[in-house]
Amino acid sequence: MKNRIGFLMFFICSLMFAQQTTFKFDFGGNRVEKGFIPITSTSKFDKKIGYGFMDISGLKSIDNGGNALIGDFITSDKPFYFSVAIPEGNYDIKLNLGDTKGTSETTVRVENRRLMLNDIKTKLGEIVEKQISVHVKDSIIRNQNGEKIGIVKLKPRETKYLHWDNLLTIEFNDKAPKVCSVIIEPNKTAKTIYLTGDSTVVDAQYEPWASWGQMLPYFFVPNEVVIANYAESGETLKAFEDRYRIDKIWNKLKTGDYLFIQFGHNDQKAGNSTKSGYRKRLKEWIQKAKQLGAIPVLVTSMNRRVFDENNKIVNTLDDFPDAMREIAKEEKVDLIDLNALSKTLFEAMDPEKAKKAFVHYPANAYPNQPNALADDTHFNPYGAYELAKCVVKSIDDQNLPLKKYISKNYKNFNPNKPDDVEKFHWPESVFMESLKPDGN
Repeated sequence: MKNRIGFLMFFICSLMFAQQTTFKFDFGGNRVEKGFIPITSTSKFDKKIGYGFMDISGLKSIDNGGNALIGDFITSDKPFYFSVAIPEGNYDIKLNLGDTKGTSETTVRVENRRLMLNDIKTKLGEIVEKQISVHVKDSIIRNQNGEKIGIVKLKPRETKYLHWDNLLTIEFNDKAPKVCSVIIEPNKTAKTIYLTGDSTVVDAQYEPWASWGQMLPYFFVPNEVVIANYAESGETLKAFEDRYRIDKIWNKLKTGDYLFIQFGHNDQKAGNSTKSGYRKRLKEWIQKAKQLGAIPVLVTSMNRRVFDENNKIVNTLDDFPDAMREIAKEEKVDLIDLNALSKTLFEAMDPEKAKKAFVHYPANAYPNQPNALADDTHFNPYGAYELAKCVVKSIDDQNLPLKKYISKNYKNFNPNKPDDVEKFHWPESVFMESLKPDGN
């Protein structure tokens, strides 16, 4: 009888934890700040309690004494991942980073390598508090009452993604990441920017692939704006509907939210005429977003790395970018002309240097990669970062309402003068794969 009661109490506690949305974690040794959950180097993720590290090998708990919250920390000489079972929604996360008796250097990404904090360095003895805002999602489609009404039809490869797994996963990376505490709280007021698109927008899980969508959060003020990336490799406007991805978004959009729409690369190959299916769906999406009180923003597809004999970019997207420009005018919606900006960017790089922005790597540059990678459609982190800057530049230059939420991480960007690839900071994650994303 006692065992049954104990099991019942454990089940109830587990159920309550699964619905919990606020957490306070004290990273470090055995001394714990009051009201915080202790996290040590042996705190491996456990489904029963709903939190912990994905891999505890190489983790170290360091305690310098003094304040229980910031006097100790967790560190490692390789990237480490902390996961929390948490309901779908937007969350603010406060992080204490640093070392009361040393220095630190930390880069923070979430879920599928979504960039949040880049190269945060602390001086000797310094502790800094940083905040990020994160969108956590699952594949269930719910109505306004929270009742399940459907499910997104995920591709097999998506089942391994860190952003459909009913967990919030935080990646701590860099030369000397030192984490003292993590506080997670729901954010009910932020504007959400929903991203729709293909492999050039998706939060790519594996090095060396990347896209502008996963770099975008870095350039917006946390607490005020949250980026919700629903893009997926290989998708067309029609496929996005057929797999119920857009239905998921329709049931989540609130007044004042944004819907960014970038399709073209795969639509072009799917036999869609820009005069029929593509135009029709774009207009339907725009009208539906407006009906829901959201703000649709069209984004033209960026160019591929295809140059002519004069080192000028060749348009490989037929009339899809023009169709989107025309619809933006017809429907009176904002347009981010990433197609034009990417042309300027890639031509400024020149054909050879532009390879540094795409997935061009010699054989054996990554595990299980016997052949060279030469992909002129998909980007590496540097290329994705530069394209994200182009997106933010367009918002800034056009004085779109979102401009007031651009963070100090964005400084005036000129695509005629790309950032030096040698100075680009991107400590690689542990997840690597040479298999290219769907689509081309």
